[in-house]
Amino acid sequence: MTETLLIVDDEPRIRRIVQMALEDRGYEVLTAGSAEEAEKIMSAHEIDLVIADLQLPGRSGLELLGDLRRNRPAVPVILITAFGTVETAVEAIKAGAFDYVLKPFGIDELEALVARALEVSRGAGGSLTAREVAEEDFSGMVARSPGMVRVRKLVDQVADAPTTILITGETGVGKEVVARALHQRSNRHRKPFVAVNCAAIPDDLLEAELFGAERGAYTGAVKDRPGKLEVADDGTLFLDEIGDMPLGMQPKLLRVLQEGAIERLGSNVTRNVNVRIVAATHQDLDRLVRERRFREDLYYRINVFPIVVPPLRARIEDIEPLSRAALQRFAARLGVQARLTPAAIEQLNSYRWPGNVRELMNVLERAVLLSENGVIEHVNLPTAEGSPGAPLSDADDLLPLSRAVAEAERAAIAAALERTGDNKAQAARLLGISVRTLWYKLDKLGMR
Repeated sequence: MTETLLIVDDEPRIRRIVQMALEDRGYEVLTAGSAEEAEKIMSAHEIDLVIADLQLPGRSGLELLGDLRRNRPAVPVILITAFGTVETAVEAIKAGAFDYVLKPFGIDELEALVARALEVSRGAGGSLTAREVAEEDFSGMVARSPGMVRVRKLVDQVADAPTTILITGETGVGKEVVARALHQRSNRHRKPFVAVNCAAIPDDLLEAELFGAERGAYTGAVKDRPGKLEVADDGTLFLDEIGDMPLGMQPKLLRVLQEGAIERLGSNVTRNVNVRIVAATHQDLDRLVRERRFREDLYYRINVFPIVVPPLRARIEDIEPLSRAALQRFAARLGVQARLTPAAIEQLNSYRWPGNVRELMNVLERAVLLSENGVIEHVNLPTAEGSPGAPLSDADDLLPLSRAVAEAERAAIAAALERTGDNKAQAARLLGISVRTLWYKLDKLGMR
């Protein structure tokens, strides 16, 4: 099923450019020049996402956001704003907007944000509020296995505490899903959840991304911009792959944890923020501390309450429910029906999944596309040595984990690029990552 987007902007040129670009990505796109026109369109069509300019004639984009939060809370809203209204945009995010983009913006940036918002919306299953989502399905966490049952109990125990959480586990196990569950089950659930991948942002840009920057702070800083710590004020900041955070920036994060204070790049003004930090990594931080690649004092500050997410091969009981839920999402997106036979389920249960849940999702989406009459009797899993879907065997334990994970990522990225004709934006959407993260992985895996 094609997802329908609504663009609300009083500039016809911007509406047309965004409409054409997003239609090229496979979306159905409707447009409106005002909030009043947008409401008429929404009364006649099912809208999956709204992109609205803050500055609209008549009723503003902020007022439109308020109406959507009251009447259509399951519809994510992305705001378009000029630099002069950034502070208003930040307040709008606190009021329930998914995120915002600054004019002038890149289409790839907007498309990646749209894909992420829709993925989060699909994961919420259309529930009315974040709290209702969490109560109904624990924010997408499947927990039939003893290991994941323990994770859910830990999440409930610490959800409302201001304590910093460190989530560890192999790449692809679902650490962000756990982080979102922590947020949605906490007393901050009505405030922003902001995710930053420390490994996907160049070192010289990560500080500005987190702390913000004043105009002129560095080459290209032509406007004031708040950082993710400000955007996440009163909510949760998820720092994925924190082991990749540059050493020089770690004392600044330590100050945030100790004092709740930040300073934008190029500014001496101290701003106070009330942010709950949830960090995650697949790396051994103990080893990084011993090698002096990670600060010991920061490690003890973020490791107050550790949560270890087990790999998929250690939670076989979760594979079937994860697969059935994923098939429903893929089938709805592609406009087809799909179901797994017992033989296919047994096949899924018999593989090690070194790429974990992320690899499982990739395999299932491919199976949906290749299925005949909606029945999946067999899934295509490579069997070459070291490949992502190699059968269970003692020999697998001899393979370096990093090599297996890299091969899993390489296979998933190659399949996405082949399917999209090497279109990076579309491939990133299929993989559930940003375009910037995709380019980073292409470089890291030698696929550029």
